[in-house]
Amino acid sequence: MKISKSKNKEIHALIIGDEILSGKREDKHLRHLIKVLKAHNFQLSRADYVSDEIQKIQETLENKKGNIVFCFGGIGATPDDCTRSAAAFAHKKSLVCHPEAKVLIENQFGKNAYPKRILMADLPEGALLIPNPINNIPGFFVDQHYFMPGFPEMAWPMIDWVIENNLLKTEKTTKFEDHSIWLDDVSESSLIDLMNQTQLKFNNIKIYSLPKMHPKKMLELGVKGEHGYVFEALNFIKDNLNSMNISWRDL
Repeated sequence: MKISKSKNKEIHALIIGDEILSGKREDKHLRHLIKVLKAHNFQLSRADYVSDEIQKIQETLENKKGNIVFCFGGIGATPDDCTRSAAAFAHKKSLVCHPEAKVLIENQFGKNAYPKRILMADLPEGALLIPNPINNIPGFFVDQHYFMPGFPEMAWPMIDWVIENNLLKTEKTTKFEDHSIWLDDVSESSLIDLMNQTQLKFNNIKIYSLPKMHPKKMLELGVKGEHGYVFEALNFIKDNLNSMNISWRDL
């Protein structure tokens, strides 16, 4: 994979909606976003779920300034759709009628754009639009915070557009790898010292272990991080496992 070279810049997901938190609807965005980012050699660093409350959304966005954020939900015109206002507050912008968004909404709905649908054109001042190929009602972005509808059929093409037209053109990246091995009938506790030793020796990687109990006791031991360091670290682990008489196999 590739990750941003910027020391503090990460890619985050923000999924908004009471219906998600109450279980009335199941979130589908997170898994899809991870998959698409991976396909384009980017990695998601964090995901947050927030209710339809303007202050909570605002605070969450404020805490994410300086990072890339894919935000889903709450940009419609109903009373619970407060993401547009929260984005304006978080970025210290006025909420104004965006002229291009206004035209798109009028073209889509004609006289039925008024008096309510046109409210979706009220965006943070200076926001840029994200095209919506399904119904032409755009998303928008401010300072690499990208706001999209909660509907997957609309949001997912917008993710592709953001990556192709923004991330791939603006983000300096470095190759990122994730590789692991399988161990049979081995407990994590017996490998903690080796894992700590590996982590200390190689600064540019993260080591992880994922136990599995069924159909038999197994352990996936892996390393992720910058290209080159990952293979060095994994070879270090393999050599030590051999000296400990612990069998392993590549995935």
